[in-house]
Amino acid sequence: MVTLIDTHTHMDNHKFDNDRDEAIARAREAGVELMINIGFDRETIPTTMALAEKYDFIYAAVGWHPVESIHMQPGDLEWIESLMSHPKVVAIGEIGLDYHWDTSPKDVQQRVFREQIQLARKVGKPIVIHNRDAHEDVVRILKEEKAEEVGGVMHCFSGSWETAKACLDMNFYISFGGPVSFTNAKVPKDVLAKVPDDRLLIETDSPYLAPHPFRGKRNESAYVALVAEAAAAIKGKTVEEIGYLTSVNAKNCFRFER
Repeated sequence: MVTLIDTHTHMDNHKFDNDRDEAIARAREAGVELMINIGFDRETIPTTMALAEKYDFIYAAVGWHPVESIHMQPGDLEWIESLMSHPKVVAIGEIGLDYHWDTSPKDVQQRVFREQIQLARKVGKPIVIHNRDAHEDVVRILKEEKAEEVGGVMHCFSGSWETAKACLDMNFYISFGGPVSFTNAKVPKDVLAKVPDDRLLIETDSPYLAPHPFRGKRNESAYVALVAEAAAAIKGKTVEEIGYLTSVNAKNCFRFER
């Protein structure tokens, strides 16, 4: 059976309130060995931690999302730091920049981003990067803040090969989700084809960005198997090979005991 790791999911999202346990069971049936759930603001950090404490195969990444950065208050960064010693917390994230949604000023986003990279370096945790329409500033800030010391994941990557290469050079893994399965997704497919096997990750970002044939519907962690199928076709490998190598990569990235 194919074994898979969903490196980015939001199974605590309210869209799973009616069938969360069943959706998690479906992921296990689909071969998902581990899941990393993302807590990104005052509401979702506690629900993410609760999931990680309930299920032994669910781990947590916690941080402050750029869209929510305007709402970060004194003490929130210290709260995130206090969670870094929890045995189920494997990363800080998702953090980064989002210039698509006009909800937080760019200067606030950049300050919060820098503060969390600095925290990651302090505590020695990898970071999970959210980057939407901000490629140049994301790469620049990662370099300026010496993010290569901790590395991490470029989550749901949508940039060019040039951006991917800059991130690879800074010790980051490149992660792909449902969009790489879309027929018209030429750039993500081309980038995935070029990413070295030892730097490739897969994810769902559920409940968002469901892969084909569920595009436009609710995504769930079980569908990471469809992302693996798309990656296998692009890489010219079997699904089993993609499952194995991306699982090894995830365990290396998030420093799981193996």
